[in-house]
Amino acid sequence: MISIVFQSFPSHFSGTLVVSAFEGRVLSVSARKVDTHLHGALTRALGVQAFSGKAREICTILAPAPDIDQVIVVGLGQEDACITRTLEEAGRQFFAQVRAKEAVVFLDPLPSIAQPALAFAEGALLRSWRFTKYRTTKPEESPLRITSLTFAVEDVVAAERAFAPLLQRAQGVFAAQDLVSEPANILYPESFALRAQEELAPLGVRVEILDGAQLKKIGMGALLGVAQGSTREPRVVVLEWKGPGAQGAPIAFAGKGLTFDSGGIDLKPQKGMEEMIHDMAGAAVVFGFMKTLALRKAPVHTVGILGLAENMPSGSAQRPGDIVKTLSGKTVHVLNTDAEGRLVLADILWYTCDRFNPRILIDLATLTGAISVALGSEFAGLFANDDTLADHLLSCGIATGEKLWRLPMTKNFDKDIDTDVADVKNLGTSGEGGSITAAQFLKRFLKEPVSWAHLDIAGTSWTRKTTPLMEKGATGFGVRLLDTFIQQHGEC
Repeated sequence: MISIVFQSFPSHFSGTLVVSAFEGRVLSVSARKVDTHLHGALTRALGVQAFSGKAREICTILAPAPDIDQVIVVGLGQEDACITRTLEEAGRQFFAQVRAKEAVVFLDPLPSIAQPALAFAEGALLRSWRFTKYRTTKPEESPLRITSLTFAVEDVVAAERAFAPLLQRAQGVFAAQDLVSEPANILYPESFALRAQEELAPLGVRVEILDGAQLKKIGMGALLGVAQGSTREPRVVVLEWKGPGAQGAPIAFAGKGLTFDSGGIDLKPQKGMEEMIHDMAGAAVVFGFMKTLALRKAPVHTVGILGLAENMPSGSAQRPGDIVKTLSGKTVHVLNTDAEGRLVLADILWYTCDRFNPRILIDLATLTGAISVALGSEFAGLFANDDTLADHLLSCGIATGEKLWRLPMTKNFDKDIDTDVADVKNLGTSGEGGSITAAQFLKRFLKEPVSWAHLDIAGTSWTRKTTPLMEKGATGFGVRLLDTFIQQHGEC
């Protein structure tokens, strides 16, 4: 993780400097000061380079003066249209592209953003994540990879105070990314649960772990059915954070946590099966989000429920055609053992409603391949029984860049999971609208009148290639979205 420092404006320029410009090569106030110090070197250099100041453009001017190694000019687009997201993406691009161990960054207040340094710093910080835990020989890196950024600001104390919750949120994102990256021989239901106990309990989160025997006793037959083919016992982890001044019913978050999903008896194809360690991303996001709340002492009452299991084929595994009894008492006809995530969620959604009576319940799951077919990796699918809740989540997705796309839920889709032999089946028969029928299935395991949203993050939780905005691997998609949501709509 790179170091972020705030200091007063320096009286002397040296090393690597970072300034901004707007579309049309319009230098910012600070950039003009640096340009004056360099006797117009920036203006002359920009005039002969293919740099227009568009958002995320970067121009490097080498050694323009004896004490200055380089000046990096970052494009921010139209000044009156520059938003927090623009600055965050500029910070990500900057970290990925620029070669300098250290740099001093000058960003001036904008019409709608008083402290642009905060968003730029958060972007650079988030882009710095890498998972190299198991590399005995570390990958080759540029000797000039950024390790420290210093931001020149008018009020150092105010900047540090404002950046603290962003830093804490980044730690929650990193926690989710690390969990999603762990192999299944290291991270399985029991070790995941212990990690919650060791990492979150010291921060003030109440951690309760339900083992297989307890789950059987209370009647989580759907979750146990998924887990019965594995030698790894399932776990349900209950995380509760009650911040200062928080009162009333909690806002609840449930995460699907399949630490490995082979598909069970309905075995997945060999190609890509190694990626099924990521099928616990929903639980990882809830974990990282709860860590964020605890780190910043958020004044909110929240509950996080992690449904942890491993779906494996064996002589004891659940079979296609089995009928299981869920915690709600409803029965499910299991047509396909690879439609297992909704079985896990069926039990933990009912458990959450029954035990905590939350005013809002949001679940996150890498639930369907169909959502990736529909939305690719650009959007996560959003389903909800409450238009106001859906609108709030959509706006938070736009603000953070963790974008959602709402899909419909109707009775006609619901009919597709009716069955004559049980209360519901775990797979639609039409072969169409797979993400929607999965959401319709989940809706049957809510206790009214809870406001509920389901986020299908199967296409957004992992990226297969490195880009200027994201390192290849786990994305942590959802932590920042939920943190923004809880700040705007949940904190007292």
